[in-house]
Amino acid sequence: MPGANSSSSSSFRISVAGSAWRWWKEVAAREGRVAATRRLLMALAAFVRDSTPERRRQRYGDADYDWEHRVNTTSAAVSWRDRLLGVFHSPYQPTEAALFHEMIGAVSARAGFDFQDFTFVDLGSGKGRTLLMAADYAFRSIVGVELLPALHRAAQDNLSKYRSESQKCFAIESICADATIFPFPDEPTLLFLFNPFPESGLRRVIANLEQSLREHPRKVYVLYHNPLLESVLSGSAALTKICGTHQYAVYAAGLNAD
Repeated sequence: MPGANSSSSSSFRISVAGSAWRWWKEVAAREGRVAATRRLLMALAAFVRDSTPERRRQRYGDADYDWEHRVNTTSAAVSWRDRLLGVFHSPYQPTEAALFHEMIGAVSARAGFDFQDFTFVDLGSGKGRTLLMAADYAFRSIVGVELLPALHRAAQDNLSKYRSESQKCFAIESICADATIFPFPDEPTLLFLFNPFPESGLRRVIANLEQSLREHPRKVYVLYHNPLLESVLSGSAALTKICGTHQYAVYAAGLNAD
């Protein structure tokens, strides 16, 4: 893609055993060892059930988007290892195009901001579909952060192939890194979250955002799709809910910033 940037920092390898151990310890700290072990076994059983050919066909999801733009963003072509890592981090699932544009429209209508002033950041960006859809808007720049190297590489490939007459932003970057410690850009930001973390990870992200806002006061909007852990955002003194539905919640910070 002309003008698009990409990061190839995908040399590290994430351990399934290490991810499972950290996940178990976090659950055990809250609920006890027996409950953590029970939940682990249930999660593994669900993973096995989800590995049948029929379930794989169901994971193709919104294939029309991929066909139209000649990209690969569905969850069907994700390896068993990366799907298993998703059990302990966050399972990959692309956002439906119609809903994404509805959510962006709701934020724009409620906040009334100029896209050109804002950087779009997707934490847990997977294969990059949200980055491609965000390119339909004239953001200053677009950044995706993905933990799993295989999904990051798929995102880079999709960015290089993507072509659309509706594209307005060409400064797009995919980064392979731990999104819970991602250093937020200093400029006004629209942060997109598709329920990408367990509670502990989301708390780290919000703490990082609060620290960034203290150091660099500015306008930030958080668009939280599938807000299962919305209590983490509502508990932040830096964020104020401005709108939402059962499918998403929108929070704002720094509304009085210059």
